[in-house]
Amino acid sequence: MTYNSWNQHVVKKKNKELVLRTITSLAPLSRADIAQNSGLNKATVSSLVNELIDEEFIYESGPGESSGGRRPVMLLFNERAGYSIGIDIGVNYILGVVTDLMGNIIFEKNITVRNLSFKEHISLVKETIHILIQNTPQSRYGVIGIGIGVPGIVDKSGKVLHAPNLNWKDVNLKEIIEQEFDYPITIENEANAGAYGEMRFGVGQDCTNILYVSNGIGIGLGIILNGELYRGINGYAGESGHMVIVANGEKCTCGNLGCWEAYASEHALLKNAENCGISSTPTLEELIQKAEEKNTDTIELFQDIGFYIGTGVSNLIKTFNPQKIIIGNRLAMAKHLLEKPIVDSVRKQALIYHQADIIDFSKLSTHSTALGVSAFAVEDFLHISDQID
Repeated sequence: MTYNSWNQHVVKKKNKELVLRTITSLAPLSRADIAQNSGLNKATVSSLVNELIDEEFIYESGPGESSGGRRPVMLLFNERAGYSIGIDIGVNYILGVVTDLMGNIIFEKNITVRNLSFKEHISLVKETIHILIQNTPQSRYGVIGIGIGVPGIVDKSGKVLHAPNLNWKDVNLKEIIEQEFDYPITIENEANAGAYGEMRFGVGQDCTNILYVSNGIGIGLGIILNGELYRGINGYAGESGHMVIVANGEKCTCGNLGCWEAYASEHALLKNAENCGISSTPTLEELIQKAEEKNTDTIELFQDIGFYIGTGVSNLIKTFNPQKIIIGNRLAMAKHLLEKPIVDSVRKQALIYHQADIIDFSKLSTHSTALGVSAFAVEDFLHISDQID
């Protein structure tokens, strides 16, 4: 291929991606609408639209409103052309979803786990993926990719450098999954994926500067700045669960003392409940029920956790001055118990110029991460996809 022909090929792919992106964002719309929104000429748009129809990425629907001439044929994105798989690996759960190309959940599988070895955890992840594949509908492109979110530090090659709450170190997760599944694999920090999931599908859809606090057994932070996921120089940003909020305080799973995670996570809540004698093997669901039944000791536990969540959140507000801070993952299920103590804590600790009314709770709850990694897989597929030639 000569340089000129290669260059023309690249330009065509870029233009085709632009047309597809315009349709996915603004559909239903006509060929003339696409030309107007994309800046491409009508002949180019018509040619690229015909190719996308042949490839089943888009389809024609009924005619639209006439502006004086013939009624235009409207175009829609075919979200069922392929399906993505998203996996959220938690300490006490594995959640898997099958989504279409617009992020709609078609099938899901949620497994509760406890004290698994590494081998057992990986085996269950693989088993979950097999179940999801078996329950994926037939389509032109089938399973287009698998995204996996992990609560730990993940490098750009898909290696989990350290996931303290899973007790994983230097795990080449991408390679392990690729050995069994012949699909594109994406490995991402679960808080990063959760932040992206909230921006795409959750309460952050109208925001471009978001902090997503993933609060489960551990605490992670996903950062969206100017509409882009911020990963840091090496991809390790967002380890805010390990910022110190109490000098020489409780020992954290990371080995340090006084980390936010040691005071404000689901793990801290369960540990406190056990120490108080509320339950010998407490679960979050059990504690929420006890609090709803007006058990004062349990209500106080949630108030204490809310105070410490607010302490960390106030530090984040002072550092980032975001549009919105979203509390997600499992503790989002306790919004009705945590919201007031968190907001009260922030109001006491934040500067007068900062506001507590930017705090929100995830409506996606435990699904933010799975939807986020699934969306990453979809975008990798649609971004100058091999099918889009």
